[in-house]
Parts: sequence; C-alpha cells; structure tokens
Amino acid sequence: MEGALRAAAFCIAAAMCFMPGAARADPVEENAEANQLDPDFAAGKKAIEARDWSAAIKSFSSAALRDTRNADIQNYLGFAYRNSGDLPSAFRHYERALVLSPRHRGAHEYVGEAYLMAGNLAKAEEHLAKLREICLVPCEEYDDLRKKVEEYRARAR
Repeated sequence: MEGALRAAAFCIAAAMCFMPGAARADPVEENAEANQLDPDFAAGKKAIEARDWSAAIKSFSSAALRDTRNADIQNYLGFAYRNSGDLPSAFRHYERALVLSPRHRGAHEYVGEAYLMAGNLAKAEEHLAKLREICLVPCEEYDDLRKKVEEYRARAR
C-alpha cells in the first residue's frame, strides 16, 4: 500500500511540473504568485539576493504588517535575521512560519540550518526527519538540510 501511495504522489508531483507557473515558483514559498503582488515582498527578495539583510528585514517586516498569516514572509524574515547573525530573532520568525504552516518545507530547512549554527544537531535532525515525512518525493529542502547535517557531523568528528 505504501508503495502505491508513493507512486501516486510521484505522479501528482510530476504532473505539477507541467502546470503553468510551476517552474517559476520559489521552492521555499508556498504562495509565490500572491507574494509577487506585494511590493515590499518583492523588495525583500531583491534585498536577499543582494545579501542586504537589514533592507530585507525592513521590507519583509513591512509586508508582515499587512499580511499577518503569510508563512513565506515569516520564513524570509527568519532567513534574513539568521544571515545577519541574530539567531534569537530568526528562531522566532521560523517558529511563527511553522505555526502558520506546519508543513512549510523552506521553514523546516532553514530552521534546521539555524540549529546547526547554534550547535544543536538534535533539533536540526528533528527538522530533517520532518522534511523526510513531508516530502513524498525527493525535495530540494530535504536534500539541502541532509547535506548540511552530514557536513556538521563530519566536522564534529
């Protein structure tokens, strides 16, 4: 039965690749098309691409004021805070993203990476296990976090 479910999930995922807009969607975003309509969200993404963490935080914070239930905004805020070196704020935003969307693959990947930065391998592995559960077919978020966990373990030896 489990094999049949995996096969069905694979077929659905493969079919989604041919849906309009599927190729443009950011893998860490759940609501990519709606997010494109918000100018602060767009500015935040540009700031992230430029590695301008303070501008990203400012833009995504503005977007969050208007859209309090958007897990993507919270995930990107966590990402920007993590990269700026503010792990407590990053964890706060990742937690909010996961409250809003418990299966948010990008938030699980990024919070796992933050836990590795904080030296908490066990918590990173919890999020890796959650991604393994969420991703019915191979997904980039699981693969990326798995590689980072493996690298962390190799450095710890």
